[in-house]
Amino acid sequence: MSKSLKEQNRWQIWLIVSANALVLLGVTRENAISLIGLNSAFDTHNLIPVGTALTISIVLNGLLSADAKSKLVFLRWHNTLPGHRAFSKYAKHDPRIDLKELQKLHGSMLPEDPIEENRVWFRMYKDVENTPAVLQVHRDFLLLRDYTGLSILFLFFLGSIGFYAIESLDTAELYCGMLFIQYVIVRQAASNYGIRMVTTVLSEKMHSKSS
Repeated sequence: MSKSLKEQNRWQIWLIVSANALVLLGVTRENAISLIGLNSAFDTHNLIPVGTALTISIVLNGLLSADAKSKLVFLRWHNTLPGHRAFSKYAKHDPRIDLKELQKLHGSMLPEDPIEENRVWFRMYKDVENTPAVLQVHRDFLLLRDYTGLSILFLFFLGSIGFYAIESLDTAELYCGMLFIQYVIVRQAASNYGIRMVTTVLSEKMHSKSS
């Protein structure tokens, strides 16, 4: 039985959490963001703290629902998914997609209501979900969506530890600034992959019927 996409991403999530835990250890131990601090995190005495931070972060990530992660990625409170704007926005800007052809495949006018847009898009997704292009972009989106959820938890959880454990206030503020930048960058990447997933599904659907 093949692994699910989330199971395939599990080792990368572990690496992400481990790297963030090690950076915190490096900063708190050396009181500076340096390679010396990172190297010291691999000492035997630090294995328990790393494992503890790893476990806590993964548990906290599990507390965030898919809807909560989508809100963090797309910065919307309602109709958060890009599928809610699949036809009215994203399909119009992708040169691979012919809206008239999609309308023929749908059999009627493409919906403009966000909820209905997402429903129609999801039905198209189910038809092409196992194509290589869709599988790859879906896996990348899930990885970065989970990373976005983790990065906001890192900001509050590891950031709070940093302010408590780091003696220098300037270093603690710099560390938290790095955590915030991590969230901003990962969130943008996750948003781009989510939109790419939506348009890739439409493109694959259109070409699967025309071939």
